Amino acid sequence: MLSFFFAPSIRRTSICTSLLTAAAVLCGFSVVSAQSDAMLRFQIEGLAEGDTIYLANYYGNKMYYADTAVVGAKGKFEYPSPPADKGGKYGLVLPENGFVEMVLTGGPVALKADLTDLPASVEVSEGLDTELFYDYLAFIQDMREKRAPIDSRAQDSTITEAEMAQLKQDMAVLNLQVEAEQDRIQEEYGHTLFAKMIKMVREPEVPEAPMDVANPQLWRYYKFRDMFWDRVDFSDGRLVRDPALHNLLDQYWNGIMPQLPDTALVEVNKLIAQATLDPDMFKYLVHFFTFSAEKSQVMCMDKVFVDLVDRYYSSGQADWLNEEQLKKVTDRAEDLRYSLCGNRIPNIILPDTTQENWVSLYDVEAEYTLVSIWESTCGHCKKEMPKLQELYEEWHPKGLEIYAIGNDFEPEPWLKFLREKDISGWIHVSDNPQVNAADSATALIRAGTTTLQSLNFRTTFDVFATPKMFLLDKDKRVIAKQVGAEQIGEILARETQLKSNQ
Repeated sequence: MLSFFFAPSIRRTSICTSLLTAAAVLCGFSVVSAQSDAMLRFQIEGLAEGDTIYLANYYGNKMYYADTAVVGAKGKFEYPSPPADKGGKYGLVLPENGFVEMVLTGGPVALKADLTDLPASVEVSEGLDTELFYDYLAFIQDMREKRAPIDSRAQDSTITEAEMAQLKQDMAVLNLQVEAEQDRIQEEYGHTLFAKMIKMVREPEVPEAPMDVANPQLWRYYKFRDMFWDRVDFSDGRLVRDPALHNLLDQYWNGIMPQLPDTALVEVNKLIAQATLDPDMFKYLVHFFTFSAEKSQVMCMDKVFVDLVDRYYSSGQADWLNEEQLKKVTDRAEDLRYSLCGNRIPNIILPDTTQENWVSLYDVEAEYTLVSIWESTCGHCKKEMPKLQELYEEWHPKGLEIYAIGNDFEPEPWLKFLREKDISGWIHVSDNPQVNAADSATALIRAGTTTLQSLNFRTTFDVFATPKMFLLDKDKRVIAKQVGAEQIGEILARETQLKSNQ
């Protein structure tokens, strides 16, 4: 495959205006109230007098309105420059899907363009970072034009091996020219924000593994991971207003970093520690990793979410949130806390199918216990329960017990399903309206028959959908959760094999 080189994109991006999103809470700042004395002056041919033009700033991979201006005579309009510490990549949102990007650093900018020929017609007469941006954009366009015939020829099915080798060599020459231009910008303009942006998108140059390394590919992966963040200046918060930073974070979280909660905690906190010198960078990293962990589909990654909430939100460091917003975050962490992987889950004591005998989860003596919260009217539960019965019959002789909690609330549908489907051998418990009546619940808790966490098991285990399953070890610590019967069988086989190897 022929390689690609970096080019900044000029495109119109959807503009976010709502303050209801979590990202919007983070991004806002007032250009009007914290502006510098410098001005941004524009003259764009093709605009009509009276047109409203929006200035927008990137925040991560989204854009947000920052200011507005009305076009005067000859397509001229202007804005106060955002303050220096709110520099970054900005854009003019123009009619006819026009869009003009620029790199702002708090100083003045003067720019002319033709609405019908963007971005080629842009001329920058003031503003070094924006001038560098458009010079580089023109250079990349020239490289694209030189690359086009190479790409076209490479797609030809009749091409010979010798011709393909020559095309790869020609492509390598173009890539070297791009790298040389990037090096020149770093050497001559390393103090600029644009140079930092260019550096961010350059891939680390990973050396070849030493000859005595047993697994060169693994060695190079670890080296690449170690070098991945060398290109980012985490002390410069202006970089949060460049989508390249968000893209790197997303690439690292989803593709580079091992999807293991304990590893993620170490790596994430190491990165956040580098950002403590700049409030904008600190805020963005904390928010990105916290909510990436919360919405992750990887099993047990909610452990990272709870840790980050405890470390940065509950400690008062997330001062960008108001009291109501902060409570939502911390409450969500509390909802998940009881069932984190590696933790011992709370004891649950509920009545069995007789509705008279109370069965304690902690009294279940087994090498493995599967807690299954299910409902007789749940379509997915109806499919899973017979599979769990097969799993139980296979693994019960090897030390598995199933503590199944009915979520029906009314006992009859729950008991009817168990009878009709012959779901037997397990420990079946549930609650009912009589047990949960205020007077009954209080009396049962005071008598030590059950606990508040037991009667509130839907909250304790964050039950928003069923079935919900937790595989526990003999000490009732969570090994796995949110998995199906087939996965549970695989996990049990793996755990058993690990124990036999010890």
